[in-house]
Amino acid sequence: MFPILETERLILREISKDDSEGIFACFSNENVTRYYGQDTLGNIEQAEAFVDFFAKSFKEKRGIRWGIEVKGTKGIIGTVGFNAWSPKHKRAEIGYEIHPNQWRKGYTFESVSKVIEYGFGEFGLTRIGAVVFTDNEASNKLLTKVGFIKEGVLRDYMYQNGEPYDTYVYSFLKYNR
Repeated sequence: MFPILETERLILREISKDDSEGIFACFSNENVTRYYGQDTLGNIEQAEAFVDFFAKSFKEKRGIRWGIEVKGTKGIIGTVGFNAWSPKHKRAEIGYEIHPNQWRKGYTFESVSKVIEYGFGEFGLTRIGAVVFTDNEASNKLLTKVGFIKEGVLRDYMYQNGEPYDTYVYSFLKYNR
């Protein structure tokens, strides 16, 4: 059963086919994908494939992705969750994105904080990692604010539009919060 999480202003819930438009709104926006390491979506079918990928990843215990919904509204404004989930090694990498219309409202901080709490509690993780483009100032600030520690630089680690970029690697350890 897919867990539903709640914060003061948000509901983090399972992503369904009905959310394809919300997924497309985020991932077709170059301001969102600029530091994402993937191509900008060009059609709704690609967004539907994301929904299928998220569901398969959860079913196979490789990751979990929640849709971020503002309470009292319909539809998602972004997603948050774990990739590269390794129950055996008690670790995962966090990932997130939010539509630019919702930037600077604290929604990403709120959702990321809740997912970290869930990961350490319900998933029994001891390490949550993050990989972020060095130029992504907003995400780098967010991770530091939440409690992540920068561990180093991965050179030419991610490609965006055919160009290699350096990334920072961060960690948040359960026992060193």
